[in-house]
Amino acid sequence: MDWSSVTAEDLVDALREVDWSTPPRPVAEFFSRFTAPRSYSKWTSRLKCNLYYYRTNYFILVMFILGMGFLRKPVAILAALATGLSIAFLNDSFAVTFNEKVTRSVRQFSPHLAAKMRPPITPVIRGQPSKRRSIHICGRPRWVFVVLFSAVSCMLWLTSCSLLTVLWALLIGLLATLLHASFRTPNLKARLNTFREEFRAVWRNYSEL
Repeated sequence: MDWSSVTAEDLVDALREVDWSTPPRPVAEFFSRFTAPRSYSKWTSRLKCNLYYYRTNYFILVMFILGMGFLRKPVAILAALATGLSIAFLNDSFAVTFNEKVTRSVRQFSPHLAAKMRPPITPVIRGQPSKRRSIHICGRPRWVFVVLFSAVSCMLWLTSCSLLTVLWALLIGLLATLLHASFRTPNLKARLNTFREEFRAVWRNYSEL
């Protein structure tokens, strides 16, 4: 895949739609080989490739740095978890998986309530292109949970009085992510994984026709 032709918008869409339930890459692979990019185009291609391939590692890295900054403040740790959930809900795969697990758990003691938590069925009209299915969580649009957890995290951050600390922790986490993605040399496994994800996306689009 030619990552130089991938725009930032395409990368964001790919990160939103790709499956985030896969485990993180091994630590030995994550810190394997580092080289300086030879040109600006090589740097942008490497940055996009690594952000996509090591997405789970970077998410854990940022959450770990946030947690380390608030070891003595449990309220701030809860705020970091709420912030992480609000970001994770933006991913289609995580939101769908979370909804399925919650619905399955509720069905064990209340099938009637679980039936109400099902997403609404969008009718398909023959001869017209099918609309993109909206993501629902517990029977409600996804944005409701994103806004809810974002508001809760903001309240917890204000309660813990650690806004300056969280800004520094986020800055360090994002800087560490940027440095690693810039100097980590993409390996063959990353390229093969990219091709596999492309095939899955094409097959998913084909099956929806």
